[in-house]
Amino acid sequence: MDALKASSLFRDDQYSYILYPDRSLPRFMEKNQIPLEDADKSDLIKKLIQENDSSIFVKDKQGGLHFNGKFRNAEILSAALGELDSVKYGDLVKEERQLVLDVYEKVFDHQSFTGRAGTFYGYEGLGSIYWHMVSKLLLAVQESYFKGVKEGATEEVPGRLKDHYFEIKAGIGLYKSPRLYGAFPTDAYSHTPGGSGAKQPGLTGQVKEDVISRFGELGVHIKEGKITFLVSLMDFKELLSEQDIFSFIDVNGNQQSIKLNKNQLSYTVCQVPVVYSPGESESIRVFYSHGGIEDFKGNTLNADISSMIFRRSGEISKIEYTTNN
Repeated sequence: MDALKASSLFRDDQYSYILYPDRSLPRFMEKNQIPLEDADKSDLIKKLIQENDSSIFVKDKQGGLHFNGKFRNAEILSAALGELDSVKYGDLVKEERQLVLDVYEKVFDHQSFTGRAGTFYGYEGLGSIYWHMVSKLLLAVQESYFKGVKEGATEEVPGRLKDHYFEIKAGIGLYKSPRLYGAFPTDAYSHTPGGSGAKQPGLTGQVKEDVISRFGELGVHIKEGKITFLVSLMDFKELLSEQDIFSFIDVNGNQQSIKLNKNQLSYTVCQVPVVYSPGESESIRVFYSHGGIEDFKGNTLNADISSMIFRRSGEISKIEYTTNN
C-alpha cells in the first residue's frame, strides 16, 4: 500500500487510484508498422511485395510495410495465408506461417490488451479512476487489516493499514465537495476521467463493496454462525454529539424509531437495530419482542440468537452493544 500510494497509479487531484498507469498512446501513423528487420527475415513477405500482391502485406509510398487492414485477428490472417496460390507460395507458407503470425502478434501485441482503460482517452480510458475498483481496494485493505489483527501482527502493521483504509475511503467521494467530486458525492458513479469530474452515474458494483466494507468497519463479523462485534476499525467520531432519533423498518415492514443518547450510534442487521455505547467493558444486551432481556459478557452473540436475527424471525427487537474502545 505504501508503494501504491507513491506510484503513478495515485491521482493527487482526486486523492484516489487509477486502474492502469497513464501513458501516451501511439499516433495513428505509428500503428500497423512491420519492422523492416522482421520483414527481411521472411522470403514470403519479400516475394508478395515484389509481385505487388497486397492480400497479406501492403507497402506504402514511403517504403513502410503493413498488414492488410481487413485482418481483425490472427485467425483471419492464417486463413488468408491458406488462400494464397499454392503453386507460387505453398512451400513458403508452410515454412513461414508461424513466423508471419509471430510478426503479426509483435506488431499488434494483442496479449497485452487490457480493454478500453488502456487503449483510449476520456470516458473509461487512460487516466480514469474506476470507482468500483477503488471500493474493491478498500475492502481488500480492510480484510488485510482484520487478518493482521487475528494473526497477532505487531501494532504497527494494522495501524498503517488502518491509515490507508481511511485515506482510500476519503478519496471515494462521501467526504468530498461536489466541486471536487464533479457530482453529488453520495451518488454512485462509474468513473472519473483524467482532468474531469465523476461521469456515468448509476448503481455500479461499487455499491456492493461499499456495503460490505461498511459493515466490517462498524464491526459486524460472522464466524461459525455467530455475530461478533469487532470495532477496532470503527471511527468513533461518528458517535452522536447530541441526542437524536434513529428510524428504521422492522422485520414486519413497520416504521420504528429509537431514541439515541449522546455518544451512541445505531444501525440494523437483518432489520434488527444494534445500538453502540461506550463503556468500561464489553457486553451485549438482547431485547426480546416478548419483553424479556438477556445479558452477555464479551462481544459475541450465541448461534441461537444470531440465527433468530439472520432468519428475521421477529423474536429479537433490539441489540445493545457496549464497547470498551
